[in-house]
Amino acid sequence: MQKNIFITGGCGYKGSKIVPLLLNLGHRVTVFDTMWFGNFLPKHSNLKILKGDIRNLRGISLEGFDTVIHLASIANDPSGDLDPTQTWEISVLATKQFAEKAAGAKVKNFIYASSGSVYGLSDAPKVTETEELVPISTYNKTKMCAERILQSYDDKFNLIIIRPATVCGLSPRMRLDVAVNMLTTQALENNNITVLGGEQVRPNIHIDDLANLYAFFVANENKLNGVFNAGFENLKIIDIANIVSKKTGAEIVVETSNDPRSYRLCSDKLLSVGFKPKKTVADAISEICDAWKTNQLKNEPQWHTVSWMQTNNLSPENKKNEYKLSA
Repeated sequence: MQKNIFITGGCGYKGSKIVPLLLNLGHRVTVFDTMWFGNFLPKHSNLKILKGDIRNLRGISLEGFDTVIHLASIANDPSGDLDPTQTWEISVLATKQFAEKAAGAKVKNFIYASSGSVYGLSDAPKVTETEELVPISTYNKTKMCAERILQSYDDKFNLIIIRPATVCGLSPRMRLDVAVNMLTTQALENNNITVLGGEQVRPNIHIDDLANLYAFFVANENKLNGVFNAGFENLKIIDIANIVSKKTGAEIVVETSNDPRSYRLCSDKLLSVGFKPKKTVADAISEICDAWKTNQLKNEPQWHTVSWMQTNNLSPENKKNEYKLSA
């Protein structure tokens, strides 16, 4: 059944895989994105792309949309810490306005991209969706607050909150600043891998599985709701480095880390409703290596979120007069 879908942040790392998949499945898609990192979406008769900032929704109508997928946010901990004010504006205040607009337009389904990092530091052997949220960074805190805001609208639309693990693998809008992708690129460029700490356990999910997950929820929106963890491989950073080293022959150098984050996601709830992952961290590493060797992937500046934002002055200090929060 064809659905009319509105996606914020659809030009990003995740969106650049999710949007083409939804189009291939026959859905109509409208993307709303600042395009800070470019636009790598393919042209398609069922695709409409709007350039704009989620902080300014003036002139944007959600009338007639069956589903909204809310991906737009400042991407991760280091990016969020660049300017906490901007992170709160985009991830929390703008989410409140977006939810209000979706409710007013009687959108039936709302899918929100949260993060598995909202659990903070946890020693639990299996972190389930009922685990207490103890966010430790600006990024984590804004994701938790956005979840709480959206849950207050659960009588207005069917809400699905996805808490994904660290994503890995190839995307048209690539990221080389996430663990698996970064370690693999280091190995390919320098023939060595620098591991900070190494004993931290991080959950991982292949980007193709994440895209399939959004398509799964779009297909089952009227049957499913609530919060779902999405991470299927809980690996120590040193274990990821060892997989990369085995594939590339790179040497591993271990240094001290000041990043204590360590947690294990349990995605049994997601598996119990019928979703099945198809790819692994090892697959992501192999695919990145293959793309690198055939020159389909290069280490481009825009693949590094923090440095790209700094270089292009993407902060309130430079953008404060360009975007204004508005309903």
